[in-house]
Amino acid sequence: MKFNPIDDELWEFVEPLLPPLASEGRPRADDRRTINAILYVLKTGIPWNDLPEEYGDDVTAWRRLKEREEKGVWKRVMDAMVARGYSTGAVDMDSLSIDSDTIPAKKGSSCWL
Repeated sequence: MKFNPIDDELWEFVEPLLPPLASEGRPRADDRRTINAILYVLKTGIPWNDLPEEYGDDVTAWRRLKEREEKGVWKRVMDAMVARGYSTGAVDMDSLSIDSDTIPAKKGSSCWL
């Protein structure tokens, strides 16, 4: 499966939407490299601990994915991308769909909802 890392144009759009760097303490791992690691795992479906070394530390990538989800960072990035798509005409309502037929399975449940 081919994976294309974030290009410069997309990175210029995404970077300002990320949390700012801390003014003190240990420098954090490179954001672009870490996001590429996250996208690589999500795209390929490999286990985190099989992440190629070129993408950095697997634990850092996993932790960053989780922390930024909890803080709503990924939602802000997606909302900004959709807004940009609308404003440039790259996305319109006719090209979108929502699948409302998805129901989460309950572990150990013996009945259908």
